[in-house]
Amino acid sequence: MNTWIAIGVTTVGCYLLKYAGLLVPAGVLERPLVKRLAALLPVVLLAALTAQQTLSEGQHLVVDAKLAGVGAAALALVLRAPFLMVIAVAVVVTAGVRALGG
Repeated sequence: MNTWIAIGVTTVGCYLLKYAGLLVPAGVLERPLVKRLAALLPVVLLAALTAQQTLSEGQHLVVDAKLAGVGAAALALVLRAPFLMVIAVAVVVTAGVRALGG
């Protein structure tokens, strides 16, 4: 039953947060700082999700082949490789580390 209470509270909270966003005056949304933050927020959330998925397993911090693959992908991005090449490099490095590590 606690799960349904949590779902209900989360639903109401999300609705109220969305409603609060509609109440913000348009002048506030036109400020340069707000525009910059709104542009960067998806990038930050994606980076946090990537880090969480790469470095955790349940409640534990894990350093394994996934980290090597993400590192190789980051290096490929720095070297301006095309997106499909970045994915291929990450897959090959991750598979290689897993093969070498058992």
